[in-house]
Amino acid sequence: MTAVRTALVVGGGIAGPVTAMALRRAGIEATVYEGHPSAADGAGVTLTLAPNGLAALRAVDAEQAVREVGLPMRRTVITDGRGGLIGTLPHVAVEPVTVGLWRDDLARALRERAEAQGVPIVYGKRLVDAESTADGVLARFGDGSTATADLLIGADGIRSRVRTLIDPAAPDPQVLPLLNLGGAARYAVPDADPEAMYLVFGSRGFFGYWVEPDGRTAWFANVPDPRPTTWAEANQTPPDQWLHRLREVYADDVPAHQVLAHTEPADVVAIGSIESMPSVPHWYRDRMVLVGDAVHAPSPSSGQGASLAVESAVQLARCLRDHPDLPTALTAYERLRRPRVEKVVRRGRQTTSTKTAGPVAKRMMRIMMPLALRTFLNPERSLGAEQRYRIDWDAPVSAELAQH
Repeated sequence: MTAVRTALVVGGGIAGPVTAMALRRAGIEATVYEGHPSAADGAGVTLTLAPNGLAALRAVDAEQAVREVGLPMRRTVITDGRGGLIGTLPHVAVEPVTVGLWRDDLARALRERAEAQGVPIVYGKRLVDAESTADGVLARFGDGSTATADLLIGADGIRSRVRTLIDPAAPDPQVLPLLNLGGAARYAVPDADPEAMYLVFGSRGFFGYWVEPDGRTAWFANVPDPRPTTWAEANQTPPDQWLHRLREVYADDVPAHQVLAHTEPADVVAIGSIESMPSVPHWYRDRMVLVGDAVHAPSPSSGQGASLAVESAVQLARCLRDHPDLPTALTAYERLRRPRVEKVVRRGRQTTSTKTAGPVAKRMMRIMMPLALRTFLNPERSLGAEQRYRIDWDAPVSAELAQH
């Protein structure tokens, strides 16, 4: 094991608490520092955790807590805006199945599980600077306080401050020409399969939804828009104006039209433009390293953002556990993770492009039906192979590295 005995984890969203839990299991004491003043940040709408992500959570004894706040998704149903069926894709026939969640429910469950395992989470600590010293790392926060440890881990999202400290020339997120919005309708789409996610390629925009047990419909919308829009800019527009625009965009599409008609402005969340990270040249420097969206954020279209984040958290802890010095451990971590995550990021970007141009339903049919056939005939050649990825916590990292 490395000489690392303590760690500062910057970011209390998804990757941060999982990183801290994994580090504790590896014998490293970790404290999470979150920039928001409280746990109720209210960020995000819906997301999914694929089987590979849930399997990674099992390694830190957090899988069950997440399952309890999510819904099982056993299939994806793809339609056009007229209600015509394009195809139904069964999810990989393995357990655990994909679950659909609200992002704030997922983050809350992970924070609560981390605290139950003894992980301290300190709020109101926004990192402004950090520097490596001869025997550790010193972090400085916006309130003037400082903290020290053997290692600093940036789990601080797609606009990571730690990423710029590691490499001031690090790339910014790539903006994709789609606005991302979501919410909940006080309405259940009639005859909807309660264990299915629905993807609708409408005449002017993409729409996704599933039906909640309480009779609501959780939905998200991707509307083509070439103007880069940040979260802050998107939230300068009142929710009732966003809802009016969405109702116009999806006026001719079912069931989006009906879902939005039953949505109240207070239930609309604007995220801004869809973003993903290009390849990040430097994942670590000295005693600082990145995990999750800070280093490999894919487009939401990949369905793998949260799953990859928790995988990387667990793999970083295994590398620190199994290698004798920090440079070797961090090199192994990047070698283990970079090919996998960048493959998914590229795929997510390609999938996003199908939502933005031309008769998207026909384009999607040509893309997805061959994929469905490959899934049925040879699952290991499809996305199912990505979702089957499993981390064996007890196995030495060297065994997995030998395959790369």
